[in-house]
Amino acid sequence: MAPEAENEQPIIVIKKKSRHGGSHGGAWKVAYADFVTAMMAFFLVMWLVSQDQVIKENIQGYFNDPANWGKFKDGGKSILKGSNTILGGSGGMPIETRITETKAREVLKRAGERINDVLTGLPDFESIKDHIEIELTEEGLRIELIESLSADDESSYFFKLGKSELSPRGEKILTAITKEIVTLDNNIIIEGHTDSRQYLYKEKYSNWELSTDRANAARKLMKNEGLKEKRMQEIRGFAANRPKIVDNPKDVRNRRISIVIKPYLSEVIELHEVINGQVVKEIN
Repeated sequence: MAPEAENEQPIIVIKKKSRHGGSHGGAWKVAYADFVTAMMAFFLVMWLVSQDQVIKENIQGYFNDPANWGKFKDGGKSILKGSNTILGGSGGMPIETRITETKAREVLKRAGERINDVLTGLPDFESIKDHIEIELTEEGLRIELIESLSADDESSYFFKLGKSELSPRGEKILTAITKEIVTLDNNIIIEGHTDSRQYLYKEKYSNWELSTDRANAARKLMKNEGLKEKRMQEIRGFAANRPKIVDNPKDVRNRRISIVIKPYLSEVIELHEVINGQVVKEIN
C-alpha cells in the first residue's frame, strides 16, 4: 500500500472570494475630488465679490497676463488705460493704489522736513517763521506763505502791498523752497488768495487778477530757478473764495500763496500706456 500512496496527487482546493460592487473601488474618490474642487471655487468666488476694487483689479491683472503682471507688481508700478473687462475700472494691469500712495506720502513728508530745515537755516528766518506753514494734506504737501499774522497787521512780507511783485524777502524764501522742489519729480500747483476787500476801481483790476498774478509771479521765479515747466500742473487764482479765516473774509491773514506738491512721484509710480498687455509708451 505504501507505493500506491506515494503515487497519489495532492488535492488542491481553490476558494474564490466574492467582491462587492464599486463602493470599495476608486470611482468615489473622483466624485469627491470634483465636489471639493467645486466648493473651493465657490468660496473663492464668494471671497472675491466681497473684496474692494483694488484687489479685484490685481486678480484680474494676473489672470489677464501672469508673466508681465509679476514684473510690474514687484517694482510697485502701475499701469493705466487697459481694455475694459467685466470687473470694470481701467482693466489691464492693476494699480497699486495703497502701496504707492503710502510710499508717495512718505516721500512728501521727508521733503517737507528738508524744506523746513533749509528755511530754518536762513539768517532772518526767526522773524518770518510764523508766516510759513508746511502741512501734509490729502491733496499733497501744502506750503503756504501768509502775508500777515493778525487781523490788524497790514504788513506784506512776500508781495508788495496790493501788487503782484515779489518782495526781496519773498524772492529769497521762494528760491529756497524751489531748490528743494526741483530735486523731486512731483507736479505742483500754485495758488493765489486774497482777502475780500475790493480795489477802488475793481472793474479794471480785482482780487481775481491779483490772486492769479501773484501765483503766476511765483511760477516765473520757480521756473527761473530750475523748475521744469511741464511739472507746473496748475496756476490757480481764488481771489477771496477760499479764506484761511473763514469767519472773517476781510481778515488780512487770508492774503497768501500756496504751493501744493502732488503726492505721486516717478520714483514710486511709473505710468505707462498699455495696449493688449504691451507697453507702447511711457506717460510723462
